[in-house]
Amino acid sequence: MDAGLYREINRLAVHTAWAHPFMKFLAVYAIGLFVVLVLYSWWSARYAKNNVRAVAAAGWAVIAPFAAVGINQLFIHAFKRPRPYWTLRHVEVLIGKGHDYTFPSDHAMASGALAAGLWIIARYGPRATRRVAQIGTALAVAIAVARVYVGVHYPGDVVVGLVLGAGITALGWFLLGGTLTEITRFLSRRALFRRLINAGRFRR
Repeated sequence: MDAGLYREINRLAVHTAWAHPFMKFLAVYAIGLFVVLVLYSWWSARYAKNNVRAVAAAGWAVIAPFAAVGINQLFIHAFKRPRPYWTLRHVEVLIGKGHDYTFPSDHAMASGALAAGLWIIARYGPRATRRVAQIGTALAVAIAVARVYVGVHYPGDVVVGLVLGAGITALGWFLLGGTLTEITRFLSRRALFRRLINAGRFRR
């Protein structure tokens, strides 16, 4: 089923050459757009009524994708699923072929973790951070779809990656959120960090 859906998407890619540049960008570079989204959310979090908690969440949104991708290496080496172009003949691959395993997708894992991190910020931050979280979710899904479209992942690779990435972020915040908040509160009392945590006024 996974291979069949992969082939259907691959056939679509063959017949939509006009979309190749955009899909290549999504597949390879678009994850960098999360830097802008997280930075904007952190900047906005400084204005939240519960700014300490919101900025702590922004800090976790930065840490979480690295933790998720690190954990993902355990899954990748446990399952050792070959890339689709290793086992399927006559498939279109639009970007450079990697030599690592495919399941779960690192890009999808990081994207899911980042999107979930944005939603955690939005829980405590100003209204604008909710819109950013929505954009981040759409971006994560677009990146996952693009990774299949360009031929380097099966659909199952990216779906599991998105879910695991989001789950790791949510679980990590549940376990570490209180500690990160207290660390942020401690730093907020230090002149060097105060303006990074508290903008000095509040808005919703």
